[in-house]
Amino acid sequence: MEGLQASVAGLDALFLEDADLDRADPDAEGEAAVVDLLKRKSEVRLQRLALWKQLAAQAAAGMAADAAEFAEFQEAMTPPEVTGSEGAFVEMSTTAEIAGVLTLSPGAASAFISQSRKVCAMPPVAAALSAGLMSWRHAVIVADEADCLAPESAEALVTHFFDPDAPNRARGSAPGDLVPHLFRRKVRTWRERTYPQTVQERHAKCVADRRMEYRPDADGMASITLILSGDTACAIWNKTTAIARGLQGPGETRTLTQLRPDTAAALLLGAHTGTAAAGRLDGGEGSGGVSVVDSLPGASGNGSDPYAIDLSKVPAPKADVLVTIPLFTLLGATDEPADLDGYGPIPAAMARKLVADGAASFYRVLVDPRDGAPLEIGRTSYRLSEAMKRWIRMRDGHCTFPGCTNPSTDNDTDHLTAWQHDGTTGVSNLAQLCPKHHRLKHNSGWTPTPASTTKPPGWTSPTGRHYPGQHPDPRPPHLPPGLLEQKQPVTGDIGAAEPPHAASHTAADRPLKSVRDREPASDHAPARDVVAAGESGATGELGVPAINRPDELSPLERTLTDHLAA
Repeated sequence: MEGLQASVAGLDALFLEDADLDRADPDAEGEAAVVDLLKRKSEVRLQRLALWKQLAAQAAAGMAADAAEFAEFQEAMTPPEVTGSEGAFVEMSTTAEIAGVLTLSPGAASAFISQSRKVCAMPPVAAALSAGLMSWRHAVIVADEADCLAPESAEALVTHFFDPDAPNRARGSAPGDLVPHLFRRKVRTWRERTYPQTVQERHAKCVADRRMEYRPDADGMASITLILSGDTACAIWNKTTAIARGLQGPGETRTLTQLRPDTAAALLLGAHTGTAAAGRLDGGEGSGGVSVVDSLPGASGNGSDPYAIDLSKVPAPKADVLVTIPLFTLLGATDEPADLDGYGPIPAAMARKLVADGAASFYRVLVDPRDGAPLEIGRTSYRLSEAMKRWIRMRDGHCTFPGCTNPSTDNDTDHLTAWQHDGTTGVSNLAQLCPKHHRLKHNSGWTPTPASTTKPPGWTSPTGRHYPGQHPDPRPPHLPPGLLEQKQPVTGDIGAAEPPHAASHTAADRPLKSVRDREPASDHAPARDVVAAGESGATGELGVPAINRPDELSPLERTLTDHLAA
């Protein structure tokens, strides 16, 4: 109750201050006074919004506690000798009572009771909610992600994110400072990496439930949903987005959001050349229905379709997707999950299959087994700028603007300090921005704070509020059982064992170091001074060899493979 009272008192003070500002007469003091008054009133509104958010979380904590306790009291009053059916009616009655009080459907009330009990059973989570440090959605995310774990494992998850004195506690932004989508991904990634034993089993069960759903909607619209494997869905989304971007231009009035479904319809219903397959929508002969050729995007029928897309005129897109995979997972020594850019953790078997199949759109990112730092980016192109872009994508994970979760494949790589203002072309001066927030940065008072080789930038708003960067927080990968007992530890100058390929200055002659061991050279030089791409001994701005054949193992991979085989 103390937290609720403090929030209400804070709101009262701000309302009183706002009333005093309303009584002021800035016109008598000139235009500058009017602007100052509006700035102060704007600041009061933001402060009130923060307190309203805090108050809503505290109210949700109180509602959850009362709902959970009411259900417990009803169960306690039920005689122990009741039959199963009688107990079910007691539960139904309890749910109906709460549904009536909160004006919820029975299903929603039942879900709320279940979530309330789970949240209240985790005291650190309930305490953070009661203090207004996070929203009800954040609390439900913790309850959902811990639901499939054993009690001791669920307790470890809660301790990791909510106990400030826990060893190896969660780094980066606090739970309440992340938008729910990013917080769920962070919690799920930790859970999958810490308890990977059941990931593959759960994935196999869910894959068996893959499906397509169709739902008619109002105003002549409908929705189609595909529930399928994460890597396949990610590839579909990225390819559709790449084609839609290729269609944009001066003569195209549709937005990217509108072009995506038009492109998907053309891909599903048309032939590969962009000309729709002959036939009818219902597949019948002479049914009188609308011809696919006449109605589909890319068709050459009556030409009246406002959503027409001619795929034959769109260049074949290349949607690169990064797969961050621990080295020992790639070698098959552990089953630690990998991370699929734009999706999150994926089973080790899926990651190994993506690399083994040589999927052209997927680029592997090897992770140093010592500290979890990115070690090498596999690539087939020679242009250094492309390697740098992939590095920024891997570091940021999504648009760096506060609260934005736009995936990395759909973002721009932007100079934080503009080139014309002496900004350098290095990873510490680059960040991902989606097109919308890229435009906002150049047309408003939002300014980024400096980035680093391992952390994306934070942001400062026009009102002076600072929002820290939301970095992926890499962790050391899991080591294979028994590796630490080996006489030859896998540390230090691993790359020195690799014989040179051409000249003594090639990267293979030098130790492979984590990016944390050095700063990229290009942070201190403009783009024109970067080493020419494609040279046999050239290295990227991260010390990564400029030429890397994705079908061959790196020196570190080969050394560790020999080490594990022995």
